[in-house]
Amino acid sequence: MSKKPKSSAPEVGFEVMCPCCEATLRVDPVTRAVISHTPKPVARTFADMEAAARAMREGDVRKESLFRQSVEAEKNKADLLEKKFAEAVKKAKEAPDLSKPFVRDFDLD
Repeated sequence: MSKKPKSSAPEVGFEVMCPCCEATLRVDPVTRAVISHTPKPVARTFADMEAAARAMREGDVRKESLFRQSVEAEKNKADLLEKKFAEAVKKAKEAPDLSKPFVRDFDLD
């Protein structure tokens, strides 16, 4: 019978890379349970505070522009709905429904 050499630290599991979030998972081979989870390091969004402040100002301008567009769309909403309704009424008058109404058995009694 051969004996395995003893290491100074017992093996606590193996590491696996998560395909979804790219985190490092340490898994126990016996119980097949996750022992530890190390998330992927998050890269910095901005290099410095000036770039972050500039992005915030640009975001504010964009938000204001979107708000003004939505206000204009809301002002014209009633007119647009009226025009759509008038067009639908015009189409209904031009092409009336010529199909026979559905007759049920008990209507004939």
